[in-house]
Amino acid sequence: MSNSHLFLKSGFPRAPLQNGIGRYVCQLQRITLKYCKTSGSSKGMREFLEHELVDFSRANPGVVVYVKPRRHRTAVMSAEYLNGERTWINCRNNSREEISKWVQVLKQSNGRAEEMRLRKLWHTDVPSVQGAWTPFTHSHPSANVTEFPCKQLSELKLAEPSATEKLLELYLAQRNKSTESGPLTNAEEAK
Repeated sequence: MSNSHLFLKSGFPRAPLQNGIGRYVCQLQRITLKYCKTSGSSKGMREFLEHELVDFSRANPGVVVYVKPRRHRTAVMSAEYLNGERTWINCRNNSREEISKWVQVLKQSNGRAEEMRLRKLWHTDVPSVQGAWTPFTHSHPSANVTEFPCKQLSELKLAEPSATEKLLELYLAQRNKSTESGPLTNAEEAK
């Protein structure tokens, strides 16, 4: 078993600044596409720049796109996020479709949150002093010393009628009372 997880940053799962609760803010701030104009390993990047970059820029006006041609270097994508994190992807010999998919992955992520070691699988901004709720939190203390199965606790509990059932009973009682007294005249119905 590897201990590489110990070198990851640790934290809690959370959305940055409660993103998506009000409106969604894309966390990708800028993306830099570096490529060589003549190298064969940058062919997919050049095709992406020619065919899909303008559409991506129009669809995502909040993302700044930089294009840097570099001689005799391999194609690379680097992304910077609102939280200050930076990440980069080597695009050597990638096709145009693969580069398009990687751009979408960078756009939808929020930095290195995917590479975070989780301290706990849940987190709350307002922790309770009393601890987490369980089904036994408000049970009667006598249940601690009761031997199970217990006939008294196994019996069906008759719940009191709901508000809707009470209103139906009142309506039926009023209707029965009015039919016993006889039919109402138009003047009595108007009241």
